[in-house]
Amino acid sequence: MTVDSRVAEVRRHELAAFLRSRRERITPDQVGLPISGRRRTPGLRREEVAQLAGVGVTWYTWLEQGRDINASEQVLDAISRTLRLDPHEHTHLFTLAGAPEPPLEKDCKLLSQNIHRMMDKLEPFPVCVRNARCDILAYNRAYDWLMGGLDDIPFEERNTLIQCLTNPEWRRRLPDWELNLPRVVAGFRAAMAEHIAEPAWKNLVKRLRQESELFERMWKEHDVTGERIVLKRYLHPDVGLLRFEFSYLYLGRRSEISLATLTPADEETAAKLPSSF
Repeated sequence: MTVDSRVAEVRRHELAAFLRSRRERITPDQVGLPISGRRRTPGLRREEVAQLAGVGVTWYTWLEQGRDINASEQVLDAISRTLRLDPHEHTHLFTLAGAPEPPLEKDCKLLSQNIHRMMDKLEPFPVCVRNARCDILAYNRAYDWLMGGLDDIPFEERNTLIQCLTNPEWRRRLPDWELNLPRVVAGFRAAMAEHIAEPAWKNLVKRLRQESELFERMWKEHDVTGERIVLKRYLHPDVGLLRFEFSYLYLGRRSEISLATLTPADEETAAKLPSSF
């Protein structure tokens, strides 16, 4: 056995142990499964994880047994969501599986401390950093206040399309979300042309088409645009209607990551922003 094959074997066994430990900490009620009869296994059963992740039971069992099989990025993403892995665990899963670094974590590593300090200095103006896939990579406290607690949303769910289409609280804060959504979806489709074969993008589209009839209808229309929304209204439960103008700063000459600053569009909005956070 070569050194490389020994390392691969150790990594597979470590992956198997990691998956078992994370499976055993998730209870059926946490994932909406009924509890029937006495359970001999703590947490979820293997077949339940396979069902929720949309993979074969035999294949997932082999993965937990440390067998020499390959897992695609799309499958690893599905398993990660099922087991409710945090960002560090998500990256660890990909590393043990010998898969490329997850795109979301890779994008986040591009954000220097200078960017975070700049976002803090711009308060009380809300600021967020997003990639072309509509993932929110970073934000300041003012943006968290505006959107009602992004800190409480799991890292991998911080995506503007996911939240607009599946989160009622998010939609309540965006009175024009249905009006603006066609442009957002069209911009997302245009951006996807550069990532057409990437599992992370395909997985997101598949999920949105399954969970939102509105997205499914818009996706079938094949509209594209490069135009960005520059004026948006928000409805905050404490201070009422707010109007902001958007400014976009791209973090590099060919970067798809942009920093969006929300500047009050009128004096009334400016007066409603908290003086401190």
